[in-house]
Amino acid sequence: MDSTRQNKISRLIQKELSDIFLKMGKETPGVMVSVSIVRVSPDLGIAKAYLSVFPSERSNEVLEHLTKNAKALRFELGNRVRHQLRIIPELRFYIDDSLDYIEHIDNLLKD
Repeated sequence: MDSTRQNKISRLIQKELSDIFLKMGKETPGVMVSVSIVRVSPDLGIAKAYLSVFPSERSNEVLEHLTKNAKALRFELGNRVRHQLRIIPELRFYIDDSLDYIEHIDNLLKD
């Protein structure tokens, strides 16, 4: 069960990461990254961001790129939320494949 503070910080990080990825999306045409959900650990030290990537064929490539640049993304996030948060959590990225799963189920039901 997440606390109210965890939920507020999760929403703040989700909003700011979405803005960062929107800005990065202009640099890499043809790929759209959206933040599905962010979960923050109880000690507020780790933030797990679940990403939805379109087209899904490039999701592993995008995940590797973001994982390599996690420190730079954390720095950018820190610049944006430095007045709201005292400690900027470590960022971990995961692929959210729930949309692909839903599409797969729809295709099975159509047949």
